[in-house]
Amino acid sequence: MNSQATSTAARKLSLKDKYGMMTRGLGWETSYVSMDEVFPFDQFEGIKIHDWEKWEDPFRLTMDAYWKYQSEKERKLYAIIDAFSQNNGHLNVSDARYVNAIKLFLTAVTPIEYNAHRGFAMAGRQFRGVGPRIACQMQSIDELRHCQTQVHTLSHYNRYFNGFHSWPQNFDRLWYLSVPKSFVNDAMSAGPFEYLVSISFSFEYVLTNLLFMPFMSGAAYNGDMATVTFGFSAQSDEARHMTLGLEAIKFILEQDPDNVPIVQKWIDKWFWRGYRLLTLVGMMMDYMLPKKIMSWREGWEIYFEQSGGALFADLERYGIRKPKYWEDTVKEKDHITHQAWSMFYQYCWGTGVHAWLPKEEEMAWLAEQYPNSFEQTYRPRYEHWKQQEDAGKRWLNTSLPCLCQTCQLPMIFTEPGDPQTRSQRESLYQGERYQFCSDGCKDIFDDEPEKYVQAWLPVQQILKGKAGGPEIEDVVRWSHLEPGVDTGPFETSEDARNWASWKGQEAVPRAQD
Repeated sequence: MNSQATSTAARKLSLKDKYGMMTRGLGWETSYVSMDEVFPFDQFEGIKIHDWEKWEDPFRLTMDAYWKYQSEKERKLYAIIDAFSQNNGHLNVSDARYVNAIKLFLTAVTPIEYNAHRGFAMAGRQFRGVGPRIACQMQSIDELRHCQTQVHTLSHYNRYFNGFHSWPQNFDRLWYLSVPKSFVNDAMSAGPFEYLVSISFSFEYVLTNLLFMPFMSGAAYNGDMATVTFGFSAQSDEARHMTLGLEAIKFILEQDPDNVPIVQKWIDKWFWRGYRLLTLVGMMMDYMLPKKIMSWREGWEIYFEQSGGALFADLERYGIRKPKYWEDTVKEKDHITHQAWSMFYQYCWGTGVHAWLPKEEEMAWLAEQYPNSFEQTYRPRYEHWKQQEDAGKRWLNTSLPCLCQTCQLPMIFTEPGDPQTRSQRESLYQGERYQFCSDGCKDIFDDEPEKYVQAWLPVQQILKGKAGGPEIEDVVRWSHLEPGVDTGPFETSEDARNWASWKGQEAVPRAQD
């Protein structure tokens, strides 16, 4: 053998070449069955891909490197979780009210993580290009890990607080959890390219900071180091997911100019769907954290108006504009969280989180954060309800609200720029009338009415007698909650009484409803 052959044989592959051999090098073109038959769903949406090799892999991790990298994070995570549990870390949180924020996380966000795991596994199967298949596989595993670490972390609180015990069943049946469930089911029932735009780009890249930053920062500020730890453990994964979102959108747009209007329509749709979902997160930021970090208004200005504005300015070169109705979100930022918490306060008889009126110092903070809305519109409402509470007539609304056919939130929102007028839109389809909370939700329905007429709306199920029974207690138990234990006002809850006992405080007596 000559020296040149020996040198060639001994040459060590670069990391990039090794990665390519261990990932893309494992793909092949089919012969006895056509590629169109094997991958029938990466063309029916109308997206045109001319060169799958142009896909730039955002993860650049082989499976052996991935397992080593994640196992090291797991060791650190579970060591901290064990220490938190052994030292009764739940007693170090700022207030028992805070625990309701992580109840909301477990019941609303953790199931989305699991369904995102399923969604990326399904989407990855539909791409004939090896690059996006590998990316979807990696993110699918990430999402499953996130679900598992969240469940393990928050299981500690299930020993001491109510409302954690049946989160998968709650996700399927509780009225306000139909909002995240309908969001993720909508994405999973879309085509593979729309799925990438919906989750990888619109949610992970454009909106994810408004989900994870408030939760993890709020947990740290309120003494919940267990939740902070799984947040840190997930952050490096989220960074990769955001990179995937940007790569996905650039790849699709650069392949063919005919893709631009299709992608723009998806961005419009999924921005609005994600924004409506984040109403629950905004409510948590403003009302469910005893120690505040930032207001929803401030977060929206930082993470969407500024960061998102810069992103869409960069995408203008592809022909992409800002999402439709983004101006309405700017007008609504002073109102939606107050409207959402007012809803939870009235309907806490049927929620897995307790509700309360903000304290005087908290209302002072809200007035400072919302100088154009809180004092004028929302403080008078809370003061009236406080008078009712003091008189032993705590307000619980047992009527059933109309739900938006698209986002499935009750019709609680007001017209952008007019907080005294409720926003309601209507569409007629095949002789039936459908109601919507906004122009954004109406547009989404009008584009795909066949999809959204199938929506599973909790209020309709109750009225049809398919949600447990005719009484309030029947509906609550059907949702896998115990009336008056997992539900109801915070002040008279078992959680509040236990907390007072643990801390040597005087418990608030049971109010007469």
